[in-house]
Amino acid sequence: MNSPTLQDYLQLMRLDKPVGTLLLLWPTLAALCMAAGGLPPLHLVVIFTLGTFIMRSAGCVINDFADRKVDGFVERTKERPLVTGVISSKQALSLFFGLISSAGLLLLFLNQTTQLLAFGGLALAIAYPFMKRWTHMPQVVLGAAFSTGIPMAWSAQGLAVPSESILMFFTSLLWIVAYDTLYAMVDRNDDLKVGIKSTAILFGDLDKVMVGVLQILTLTGLYLLGLRLGYEHAYYVGLTVIAGLFIYQQWLIRDRERMACFAAFRNNILVGASLLTFTLIELLLETYLLAGTP
Repeated sequence: MNSPTLQDYLQLMRLDKPVGTLLLLWPTLAALCMAAGGLPPLHLVVIFTLGTFIMRSAGCVINDFADRKVDGFVERTKERPLVTGVISSKQALSLFFGLISSAGLLLLFLNQTTQLLAFGGLALAIAYPFMKRWTHMPQVVLGAAFSTGIPMAWSAQGLAVPSESILMFFTSLLWIVAYDTLYAMVDRNDDLKVGIKSTAILFGDLDKVMVGVLQILTLTGLYLLGLRLGYEHAYYVGLTVIAGLFIYQQWLIRDRERMACFAAFRNNILVGASLLTFTLIELLLETYLLAGTP
């Protein structure tokens, strides 16, 4: 067997498909800005950005390792490197441990509370792919893993874990369950054949309704978060944009067509980008207004 190429490893880490990384990065950066009350320290932006890329890559590697015996039966995943054999299980695990070791080096620059939260997030990320065999709600585990960076964003700035970060954590979790259900709707027929569990299977014919309920709860959580943080301006324009994006996603999935469901999933990149953009505008506008106050 030929040695794996760099492209093979990039594919295994999904660096050729940054959708998941951006879904993780945008709300994490938004949380950093919220905690800082404006632009966060540059070194934290660098650490959290690198950490997001590294840990999302590690999550993809361990996910593909766990699913290596079933991915070949799923249309969307049948060409993954561990399925085709271009990368061995041993090589994948070596890459996984190399990635989490790199992430561990970044933790040396953060305080103890943040380090402990990071270890919790790592445990959840490792558990997620195996939960698909045991529960129809692995998306909840994924949501918790993806949302760990939010309380970390507050604790890294010496703010412990305030109630605002907890509210945003659970709001993010609800949003992730919603968009990962859209993702699972793409693979539902194949997953039923191979015995993979998901919320898309659990919800059945109520899938579109349940995604809508989760999206409404996400908007409600974000609205309450804005109130807790004292936001008054652009942030709520951002929530209106996000509401419009959620409505568009519901339109896309109206017939449950596979590629339309995938497009609805990808559309959540714009949801995260809107949250970050309008949060920043809110904070910068607030700073400008305060500066102009006599």
